[in-house]
Amino acid sequence: MWIRKVTRDRAKGVDSPVPTQVVSNEEFTPRRQNEAQKRVEHLIGSMATERAAKLGLDRKSFLRSAMGMATCFYASNQVYGEVFEVDEAETWEQAASEDRFSKTDYFIMDVQAHFTNGYALGFRDNEIIRGMGFKLSEDKEAYSYKNFVKEMFLDSETSMVVISGVPGREVDKNDAGTKLEGRARGGGILPSWLMSEASREINRLADSQRAVCQGNLAPNHYWDKSANKMDRTALLDQMDREVKQYGIKSWKWYCHTDPGKSGGGFQLDDENAAFFYGESRKRGIKLFSVHKGYSYQSKTLGHLANPKDVEKAALENPDLTFVIYHSALEHGPFEPQFKDLKTIDPATGDMTWHNILMDIKRRNPKINNVYPELGSFFNVLVIANPILAMHGVGKNIKTYGVDHVIWGTDCLWWGSPQWCIDAFKRFQISDELCERFGYSKLTREDKAKIFGLNAAKLYGIDPKAKRKGMPADALDKLKVAYSEAGGQRENAAYGWVRADD
Repeated sequence: MWIRKVTRDRAKGVDSPVPTQVVSNEEFTPRRQNEAQKRVEHLIGSMATERAAKLGLDRKSFLRSAMGMATCFYASNQVYGEVFEVDEAETWEQAASEDRFSKTDYFIMDVQAHFTNGYALGFRDNEIIRGMGFKLSEDKEAYSYKNFVKEMFLDSETSMVVISGVPGREVDKNDAGTKLEGRARGGGILPSWLMSEASREINRLADSQRAVCQGNLAPNHYWDKSANKMDRTALLDQMDREVKQYGIKSWKWYCHTDPGKSGGGFQLDDENAAFFYGESRKRGIKLFSVHKGYSYQSKTLGHLANPKDVEKAALENPDLTFVIYHSALEHGPFEPQFKDLKTIDPATGDMTWHNILMDIKRRNPKINNVYPELGSFFNVLVIANPILAMHGVGKNIKTYGVDHVIWGTDCLWWGSPQWCIDAFKRFQISDELCERFGYSKLTREDKAKIFGLNAAKLYGIDPKAKRKGMPADALDKLKVAYSEAGGQRENAAYGWVRADD
């Protein structure tokens, strides 16, 4: 049985700001908490109790402070070694953490952020979810737009978000042939029209640009079943709608899903994709954000999440940009706990499908239009096995270059992204792994590029303009009022874990 991580934690009296086990975003089966994760969770609890008592605080308030966040990373270092840059003083003194980061003002652009708006989208019982092989009861506790704004902007340092799609097919017309608009178009869990509406509302609220949106349209979304081929008329009509009316800035593709019920998925290097590229070029959209890895959600089409098709697509379309979500990490490392050596080599840090993505660049060093993204890659690995996180981030940078690694978190699935941000601020690759595998130590300049400067270039965003505009930003004013009114981050992850942990 699956339960939400927040439900499990509250039942056990756990209030850690950093997840103490891998949380499923519904794209893989939750795994049991391993022994190392249990030790980290115990240390966080015991150290927090001790420090809170001596500082005259209740434990919950302590864990919601900068000292509490530092305590989590300090506890992790006790179990895994020096993964995070953190001093013990930071677990006792609020000012110590503030001093560490006082000179760091990162522009943070999260290119993979989701919500489900809290209305009857049928998230838990959606036909796509059922088609992925899950048999889950409907859950009314959806990830709402209101909570999205709170956790992405009020509870984290995120400067800007890309509202990222979940595969769904919007309905063109009703039975009478009338074109539909807004909610009447449907479109599944997070349709393009809703992402567009939300991004515009966020920007109006902020009185500055804080969000951009993607489009969900893909080559197999509109299908002529009688001829068994793409319905080009319907596809182009929707393409025009998403580009001109919705104002999308990139496409979000899932090759291994079939919202149009074509009977199959598609690949980045097939004829249908080639047609789409050509038409997208005409409309000025040359950025493609592609889900690769995490294939477990489709038992029949999961093989299409393998990144092998990235190679030909990138070589044949050098003017297009491909952001590879999850850095193509296959679900396998969680099935079971990293023990299947066909899936992962703990000695080298090679991980299936991620390694395929790395090999593409090694074979074709002149490829310059592929960007590994870190959502549900860094934050999964840093909780599951921090050494593998060092390998994963190290390989991405060594192979593709630090200017090609993109920040994303896959939140709200993971709750507020602040813990991911704090983890990456403090994250470092060990001297040993740098010496053995040729990885580079992470500098503040490197982290600035990964946190947002790289994505800003892809989306045509001026990060300096965003910073200068922040004092007049309504969201920042709300953030001050929220904090002064006693608002605090919820140390809660809304993804899924096993009920028997």
